[in-house]
Amino acid sequence: MPPTWFSLRPKPNVHNMRTKDCGKILLSLSLTGRNNYVEASNLLDVDIELENSSSMDTIDSAEVKRSIDSLEAETSVKHGDSIKQVIDLVTDDIYASTSTTVSTFEEALEIMRSSNQSEALESFQGDVVITKTYIVDAKDLNSLLFKPNSEFMSNLREFQGISCYVEGPWTQSMEEDSLCVTRTISYTKNSTKFAKSVKTMEEQKYLKADGKNFAILAKVCTPEVPFGDCFEVFLLYKITPGPEILSGEPTSKLVISYNVEFKQTTVMKGMIETSVHHGLKENFEGYADVLSRFVKSAESSVHSLDKDQLLAPLLADHQSNIELAIKYFCNFTIISVIVMGIYVVAHIVLSESDVTKGLEFGGLDLPDSFGELVTSGILILQMKRAFSMISHFVQARLRKGIDHHGFKTTHGDGWLLTVALIEGINLPPFISDTLDPYVMLSCNGMTKTSSVQLQTQDPQWNEVIQFDAMQEPPSVLDVELFNFDGPFDQQFSLGHAEINFLKHTASELADMWVPLEGKLAQACQSQLHLRVFLENSRGPETIKHYLTKMEKEVGKKLSIQSPHKNSAFQKLFGLPAEEYLIKDYSCSLKKKIPLQGRLFVSARVVGFYANLFGHKTRFFLLWEDIEDIQVVAPSLATMGSPALLLILKSGRGMEARHGAKSQDEEGRLNFMFHSFVSFNTACRTIKALWRSKALEQRSKLQEEQEGDDKSDNQSDVTESVSSEEDVAMDEAYSVELPIHIESLMEIFSGSNLETKIMSKVGCLDYSVSPWEAVQPNAFKRQVSYKFNRYMSIFGSEVISNQLKSPSLVGNGWTINDVMSLHNVPFGDHFKVHLKYEIQRLEADLSSTSRCHIYVGVEWLKKTKFKKRITKNIFDKLAHRSKEIFELAERELASLT
Repeated sequence: MPPTWFSLRPKPNVHNMRTKDCGKILLSLSLTGRNNYVEASNLLDVDIELENSSSMDTIDSAEVKRSIDSLEAETSVKHGDSIKQVIDLVTDDIYASTSTTVSTFEEALEIMRSSNQSEALESFQGDVVITKTYIVDAKDLNSLLFKPNSEFMSNLREFQGISCYVEGPWTQSMEEDSLCVTRTISYTKNSTKFAKSVKTMEEQKYLKADGKNFAILAKVCTPEVPFGDCFEVFLLYKITPGPEILSGEPTSKLVISYNVEFKQTTVMKGMIETSVHHGLKENFEGYADVLSRFVKSAESSVHSLDKDQLLAPLLADHQSNIELAIKYFCNFTIISVIVMGIYVVAHIVLSESDVTKGLEFGGLDLPDSFGELVTSGILILQMKRAFSMISHFVQARLRKGIDHHGFKTTHGDGWLLTVALIEGINLPPFISDTLDPYVMLSCNGMTKTSSVQLQTQDPQWNEVIQFDAMQEPPSVLDVELFNFDGPFDQQFSLGHAEINFLKHTASELADMWVPLEGKLAQACQSQLHLRVFLENSRGPETIKHYLTKMEKEVGKKLSIQSPHKNSAFQKLFGLPAEEYLIKDYSCSLKKKIPLQGRLFVSARVVGFYANLFGHKTRFFLLWEDIEDIQVVAPSLATMGSPALLLILKSGRGMEARHGAKSQDEEGRLNFMFHSFVSFNTACRTIKALWRSKALEQRSKLQEEQEGDDKSDNQSDVTESVSSEEDVAMDEAYSVELPIHIESLMEIFSGSNLETKIMSKVGCLDYSVSPWEAVQPNAFKRQVSYKFNRYMSIFGSEVISNQLKSPSLVGNGWTINDVMSLHNVPFGDHFKVHLKYEIQRLEADLSSTSRCHIYVGVEWLKKTKFKKRITKNIFDKLAHRSKEIFELAERELASLT
């Protein structure tokens, strides 16, 4: 470039300049090795000229003007541009001239391995669009994705409709004093119904490649899209070694994240970011689908493993009693007791017999100083603590495995759910001094409980619990953590969680840490380790069997959807492979303005999808979350057609609230759909699927209770109820009522009065059999009911055998009641005995009665919780007896 004078001007943000002219500078550049370089002699002439010039004023202004005009003509540099832009233009050419093409892809990786790794990897922060683990070595996965002329890229272009694809070679260049390997790719994405074809330029650069870990940064430019000159999209591909799997094959983890950088400010920033997010998410869903054709996903591998392989280690005891004892007793208390014990024994052996002093006599050796007294006290306290620990350890080992269901064979044919409860960590401390945690699992109306772990905040269960076969696939598994304090205690939940089978893959369910919700659990960051397996024993016949059953409810033939349509439905809502589509309907979603789309229904969900000029609305609801379905009469708001109103339960379906029409005062979301092509058919199908799911849960709960209690009920009916003589009973409540004894006995007559009173005190589904004579003046009957949640969190089923006979003392009756509790922890360890003594007072033969209620517990098996359970039962039944007779007094008084 010839010597040229440049005028210096102030920056645009400088306001206090008195003059616009800031002086001039003479600049000359020479490029060695170029065709248009300046000769050395010319440069020498320039130096001489500068030396002879005493000031800038001696140079002809006309010559300066000609030089500036010629420079603008050659380099197209504007008059107000800074010198830095000119130098950048030149240095870009220098760097371009120094870049060289790498002969092979493996050579490019070797160059990156030997160079300094870029720090841009640590500074990149973006949103993740894909996270997958594949059964392939990280180096092989990197070659598959970024090797020139890769077969994967060929299939991806065909899948995504890409044309005009030009792939540049990997080139080596210098960047900030370090070697880097880059390449440029250009392509055109074909037009669709909603978007025209877009030309894209993508520059890929290796940030890291050490043979095991790879990181590639890609800058994507789309100048032809609206506001395309305002932003650039950066993609970061990270390939790292994955976790170990049981098969022992190598795995690699692929994480792709993105970030949007704006080159200038724009009011459309929010819309651009939203569009980029949706576009990349949809684009990389197809990317993952194509990649799954070449490498196997580790998730499908875990799912294909035999369930028994994963559960086998849990059924075995990993630690012997000796190992557990060493782990349990290696603490300061035990070690100090042993050391002090050895010291005392050695002292006794080495010491000589002393003479009797003070108040001592033969065989009694009292401390002779306060130091000896303190030492004796410490020894006693330490030995007491050690004895307590040894006793607790022995009882815990004897207690292990007795108080839970354990692994058993499931009954029935259908959907089988197996849950392995492994361990818990950081469980919240309970109000009392000890924490005895257990877990309650609920699914489709069935409830199972784990064993009770003694005095620990990090329990190790290692239990496998199976649910009997279900006719319909379950949607949700409810997990709740409690501290055991007795069957009648108002259980205080320490934490709870909900596992949605539709939002987790089979591999995630096979090994997952579930964080517990709740104030206490969240404060302690409590977690449970579970393995969940959901499988279908019927196989491909499940769909046919379910549709055949639903055809009777709907009154119309239901055909099996095509595999392509099923796959599209599962991909649209991110559902697992076992969720098959039953029917879909064209309709409108009622919001501020009607939104036309399609309503999809399956065995577990009802989903809606709409795409209005690229703005997508998508959500799905679980059938269990729907409280009611109502038909809304035609109106102007529903465009003259009837509508379906779906009312969810309070607090449910919050992830779909963007599609709700409204939310009532109780927190229930309302969804309204209208403009069906055939409203009656759609209404019948949707209501039938909803009712079927609700009936499945109720029937399963009833079958479980009846099946578990059938044999027990038969034995309870024939068992004598007079065995209370062998049971220690204490008086729990006593009262005198101004009611005639004949009227008071109405509460044991099976009348409506008895049912009403027992329902008010928490006995649901109360039913009694008639009194039958077994002996002269002796009658028996059977009572069954279920405790409500206030009485017992377990909703225990109670079978009660009652014997009524004349009182031995005074005029009145004695009623002996033997209660068997089912579906509660340790329910098979005891029976509850109640005795009602109702007598007529001699002082007033007509209107006053005295009632005494006695409570006792008959223990069938030994347990550490005997004292705790007995106290809990006594207190709860004493309170219930008080409520019964207070209600009886009010009800009989109102009748009188």
